[in-house]
Amino acid sequence: QLQLVESGGGSVQPGGSLRLSCAASGFALDYYAIGWFRQAPGKEREGVSCISSSGGDTNYADSVKGRFTISRDNAKNTVYLQMNSLKPEDTAIYYCASRFRLCVTAIDEYDHWGQGTQVTVSS
Repeated sequence: QLQLVESGGGSVQPGGSLRLSCAASGFALDYYAIGWFRQAPGKEREGVSCISSSGGDTNYADSVKGRFTISRDNAKNTVYLQMNSLKPEDTAIYYCASRFRLCVTAIDEYDHWGQGTQVTVSS
């Protein structure tokens, strides 16, 4: 069964850091782009970052550029999102999702989704 599982969420103070992990089971991530998305209460789900299957292409939402870094370790079948200089507006449930090869903007182009992990940034 194809499954993505996020972990690493939690509560931090503004300026703090977290590293989210997206681990795949039931399939090899080698051929898949992985996107990170987030949804805050009362808001639509939005794209945060994405990494192509090769790792050669990455992209970030303007709101997280310079603060978040996406990476992948195909040997561990895992994609990471390093989040630094966290702000209260980063508070949301973070999801990872997969699609074949390349990153795209359209959320509905992603096939498999994890269950999400909560990130709360508050003093």
